Amino acid sequence: MISFDEQTQVFHLRNDRFSYVFEVARGRYLLHRYWGRPLHAFRGSAELPALDRAFSPQPEDYENERTFSLDVLPQELSMQGHGDFRIPSLGVVLPDGTDVIDLFYDGYRILRGKPGLQGLPALYAQEDEAETLEVTLRDPRGRLKVVLSYTVFAGDGVLTRSVRIENTGEAPLRLKQAASFCVDFPDHAFDRLSLYGGHAAERSLERCRLLRGIEETASARGASSHQQSPFLALARPETGELAGEVYAFSLIYSGSFSMKTEVEQFGTTRVVAGLNPADFSWQLQPGEVFQTPEVVCVYAADGLNGMSQAFHAAYCKHLLRGKYRHAVRPILVNNWEATYFDFDDEKMDALAACAADLGLELLVLDDGWFGHRNDDNTSLGDWTVNRKKLKGGIEGVAASAHRRGLKFGLWFEPEMVSKDSDLYRAHPDWVLRAPDAPMSFGRHQLVLDLSRPEVQDYIVACVSKILETGVVDYVKWDFNRHLTEAFSAGRTPERQGETKHRYVLGLYAVLERITQAFPDVLFESCSGGGGRFDAAMLYYMPQTWTSDDTDAVCRQAIQTGTSYVFPPLTMGAHVSVVPNHQVGRVTPMQTRAFTAMMGCYGYELDITQLSEEEKQEVRAQVALYKRLRPTLQLGTFTRLLTPFDGTKNETAWMFTSEDAREVAVFYFKTLAEPATPIRRLRLAGLDPDARYTFREYYPAQTLSHDSLGMARQSLAGKTFYGDELMQEGINVEKIDADFTAYLWVLEKEA
Repeated sequence: MISFDEQTQVFHLRNDRFSYVFEVARGRYLLHRYWGRPLHAFRGSAELPALDRAFSPQPEDYENERTFSLDVLPQELSMQGHGDFRIPSLGVVLPDGTDVIDLFYDGYRILRGKPGLQGLPALYAQEDEAETLEVTLRDPRGRLKVVLSYTVFAGDGVLTRSVRIENTGEAPLRLKQAASFCVDFPDHAFDRLSLYGGHAAERSLERCRLLRGIEETASARGASSHQQSPFLALARPETGELAGEVYAFSLIYSGSFSMKTEVEQFGTTRVVAGLNPADFSWQLQPGEVFQTPEVVCVYAADGLNGMSQAFHAAYCKHLLRGKYRHAVRPILVNNWEATYFDFDDEKMDALAACAADLGLELLVLDDGWFGHRNDDNTSLGDWTVNRKKLKGGIEGVAASAHRRGLKFGLWFEPEMVSKDSDLYRAHPDWVLRAPDAPMSFGRHQLVLDLSRPEVQDYIVACVSKILETGVVDYVKWDFNRHLTEAFSAGRTPERQGETKHRYVLGLYAVLERITQAFPDVLFESCSGGGGRFDAAMLYYMPQTWTSDDTDAVCRQAIQTGTSYVFPPLTMGAHVSVVPNHQVGRVTPMQTRAFTAMMGCYGYELDITQLSEEEKQEVRAQVALYKRLRPTLQLGTFTRLLTPFDGTKNETAWMFTSEDAREVAVFYFKTLAEPATPIRRLRLAGLDPDARYTFREYYPAQTLSHDSLGMARQSLAGKTFYGDELMQEGINVEKIDADFTAYLWVLEKEA
């Protein structure tokens, strides 16, 4: 998969999905040459242009060679100071205050498998699943060594990159920028895709023509954030869901990040991504090493679905860990929107009894069970049970669930502290706060300084004490405000620029200790919903609460946007009450259920208040989901229509089981329209030579206790070849109501 030609000095990284090529030029510089469809061999048919470009200077050794300038060459590592005026990927301040440094090629090694990254989550692989290339560059004055790491996975369309920086000198250095990668494209004929949003409105797709100059997708919030996702893609303008070229990048990191594109004066494009340099600096002492987070790079020639399926496969096979890595997830009911803070033993017992009756599998007790917390003003940090609410304690609520055959889950927010808490009164210095300056509050809470080992130990001890009882099967780990006044009392003034990154490293250390100590617990991460839905969190917790917005129409967009990077198996998705608590919309129960079936399915409403007819409908939904769950959670996901296209009025998802025998197709239409043509829905990814039979069909609002069989429809029981279903498609019946949802289930003949 990785080769080096000693004669041409060309590195060729290749599998059956792509080739990635760069060369060592003049024995010094790493120049990017090609990334795209797999090549038999690279011979340099398109030479790098050698032109005299005005105002593009030459390094000293090439003063008389005016056609050679770092300002126009495509590079694997970019630095400022020697004439490359584009975005740098590495910035180092030397002891004398200068930021000009040389780094020249010094060798390489090829490893079987993939080494881990110290203190950071990353993809993993066995020796027969991947090869890793490490290329070393050195400062000829002996002050710095940089190792660029590349991993190619056999059969997967992903390439990972990261950078390791070592101070090999005798004096401290200061890093002011340490990006995870740099790549240069020879043109700028791209659309730029990113995922933007806000709380309860996460990960909407934005697609714009790539502009000249610098554009940035970033977070400076100390978290990957609701506002921007650590994802970027460059797609050819003609690229759609099922065809066309796309290059994409997903950063495995949970803190402040930056992903920049620059189209420079001659029309080439540079992409640099990694830690956000706006709030980062790092003192690197002699002998110390700094490791950047890993970025997962995808090249797909088969459109945005091809890109997504490459990410999905890599994250399911090489990122998720533990017992639930390839396991279907339980159907839950969470008490938050059912009771908020107003609950006691009796209410939780009633929820457990009803959940068991409806066929659910997991009861989750959310916020408000600890300290004296009856609202969000108090008690974070004091992780002792509120016996006034729960006289039987956590053990009593868990026993109520367990004796009914349910698993039991519990909410935590361990990274935060309330000012009204015993913890804050004992350790006010444990929070992030600037000295002699007012504090900022979010949701009446402050952020604990996870860069400090004693804070990490406290969190691990508090959470472990509860999990050691053995009564908790599931943990929802929340994070409900971003970092402000990121000053650590445990750090000297010159090292305060390290605080945000050290916070994230501390978080990872805590999560590693807890999740490895309790391997049978299913962990779900949360940050006001999807405010920290990133690949790094999935390394520790195999699913994330996708959004605090549970409205079905909003969720179709949120979940579709999330699917561009993350598989449905990782998305928490629940049915909630109507009118919806976030937007007040009233949607049919079937639409809410079919929308939530895209992910890890559950209910977030007071199920004890449902009518008998509604309970019958829930039983039918649960039974259907249990039948389809392996396909929906473990199969291949394809977007057929998205709410980001055209009129933004339709969404269609398709799931194909791991053995390709079962296919489930969901179609949603938001608003009914008069005099519209019948929608013809073309399927995708089927075997064109195989025969598929329509086994089940659920038209709008029909899933109830007496309609689980095949409804009357012209396709019922009929068989078609895959090529016809993909080319001709199927009709969606006339729609005369808002917020409709349909489902077809097909079975492939053996």
